[in-house]
Amino acid sequence: MDTRDAHLKIRERKPLIHHMTNVVVTNLTANLTLAIGALPVMAYDKEEVEEIVDRADVLLLNIGTITREQLDSMLLAAKRARADGKKIILDPVGCGASALRKEAADRIMAVGTDVVKGNFAEICTLVGKSAEMKGVESEEGKTEVAIEAAETLSKRSSCTIAVTGREDVVSNGVGTSRVVGGSEMLKHITGSGCMATTAIACFLAVEEPFYAAMHGLELMKRCSEDLTYDGPASFQQAFLDRVFSFPDTRARA
Repeated sequence: MDTRDAHLKIRERKPLIHHMTNVVVTNLTANLTLAIGALPVMAYDKEEVEEIVDRADVLLLNIGTITREQLDSMLLAAKRARADGKKIILDPVGCGASALRKEAADRIMAVGTDVVKGNFAEICTLVGKSAEMKGVESEEGKTEVAIEAAETLSKRSSCTIAVTGREDVVSNGVGTSRVVGGSEMLKHITGSGCMATTAIACFLAVEEPFYAAMHGLELMKRCSEDLTYDGPASFQQAFLDRVFSFPDTRARA
């Protein structure tokens, strides 16, 4: 199944994606979920997260603005998702920035995840490598280190690892692939990495983790290319419009 076929399956099924995400990107990731063709729900309180997990198809955990209370809720949700056989994707945002973030990522991964999606520095932190290693100044050198980190972490955690960058890397410990292309403007809008996690979550509802990561990242790159815009705001709008119309044969309402 290619990206187009998987995307059409999302639109047919309209899966529910339970986002426990950071406050910076809540509206943006909700709109991206809808543009892809899935349904978003945001629920954080311990009193309801298990009920929402029961109704959802995928649980997305993003630690970008984590609090101790939210971590407790995320762990409850993750354990319920595991018991229900629901897919889980973790975005360990800034996990090297504080002890709490690193603890959150480690404890969630200990419960079990199907996909972990992070940038180069985040995945290096999780695998115990320095993101400032000598010899990774070139993009190719950086990609090679990302591949090594993804393969190591994937085998260690028994899940698919996706590393975003100029070249995205996806590994499940058995196979490793790269996703190339995309627009440099993605660096100039808040939450592009979080949007990539949301895209993968949507695909995770209809296919296996390795292909969900590949197709979610490919959607992000393809839909960010060759857009008409004046700056970050119009780029973001044009990007969402392109996702909504992907593939170009989609009938508009």
